[in-house]
Amino acid sequence: MALIIVLSVFNGFENLVISLFNSFNPEIQIVAKYGKSFEANSIPTDKIKNIEGVAYYNEVIEDVALVKYKAKQDIVTIKGVNDDFQKLSRLDTMIIDGKFVLQNGIHDYAVVGQAIAYKLGLNLKDQSNLIEVYVPRRGSGVSIDPTKAFNSKNIFASGIFSVQQEFDSKYVIVPLRFAREIFEYPTKLTSVELGLKRNANLENVQKEIQATVGSQYVVKNRFQQQEVLYKIMKSEKWAIFLILTFILVIATFNVIGTMIMIIIDKRKDISVLWCLGADQKLLRKIFLFEGVLVSVIGAILGIFLGGLVCFIQQKFGIVSLQSNGSFVVDAYPIQMKLWDFVMVFFTVFGIGIITIIYPVLQISTKFLNKKF
Repeated sequence: MALIIVLSVFNGFENLVISLFNSFNPEIQIVAKYGKSFEANSIPTDKIKNIEGVAYYNEVIEDVALVKYKAKQDIVTIKGVNDDFQKLSRLDTMIIDGKFVLQNGIHDYAVVGQAIAYKLGLNLKDQSNLIEVYVPRRGSGVSIDPTKAFNSKNIFASGIFSVQQEFDSKYVIVPLRFAREIFEYPTKLTSVELGLKRNANLENVQKEIQATVGSQYVVKNRFQQQEVLYKIMKSEKWAIFLILTFILVIATFNVIGTMIMIIIDKRKDISVLWCLGADQKLLRKIFLFEGVLVSVIGAILGIFLGGLVCFIQQKFGIVSLQSNGSFVVDAYPIQMKLWDFVMVFFTVFGIGIITIIYPVLQISTKFLNKKF
């Protein structure tokens, strides 16, 4: 029961985190294998767009900058994107203030992460104060004159988004043309992001894109873009599973004691069966079968109760996170997976069988020859 509940909670958190990251990260990302940027015309854009399954193509310029609003400032990552960004991401559904607008005619707008907006004290209704963006000029030497050492540009904020702390405290989304100008990347990109059609085969599309762009570029899916995070979540889940399994192994010593007491208590019955012609092998089978019944019934009952608790939590959210509204969900998320139920059953059953073998082997000829 404990195994089922804990694994289902981990599945719920994993699914929640992945959904949050997927609302920002593209399905496929193309980056240079060496260096931070590459020439936009070095990518066969038309060939990639014509690959079966590719729906959206977003060119990206991403780099670090200093932003200033009134008297406050922060170091952020400016991400310049084109029109397809909104289509391949779900960031427009994560807007908590204002709206998702990056361009309106000749005017450029920025969409700011919630943590950055809080740190800057950003007020979207105040049109008299703009966000000032400062970036070191490329190729400029050391200078005491900041106007020569930095590129600077002002931009209005149109909205504030909230996805996850890592994104909210890092990103400011701007139009690609704004990023090109301030970072001095007239023909370069730092990455290309792709959105796929609903029924596209991700693995096949990724391989085809990799073959198209060649070995000078790395094509990453969402798992590879956040590889460390996903591996940590998997490791935590299996670590908890092993810890609970170890506790279960310790708890099964009670089963060993119970089976030994049953054998001792049934000595007269064993003696009667022995006198009637039952051999040592048959007697061991009887107690082994009883032990198997204990393991199977215990495993099924635990799985049923664990599934019932998970279902109630999933449906009604009885156990809350005590987050005072600061988290994206109010109650512990639950996601039940069939594989977890199968794995837990066979784990419990296997431990039970191994535990039963020891007391059953104590039914020896010497034990049976005792007078009762």
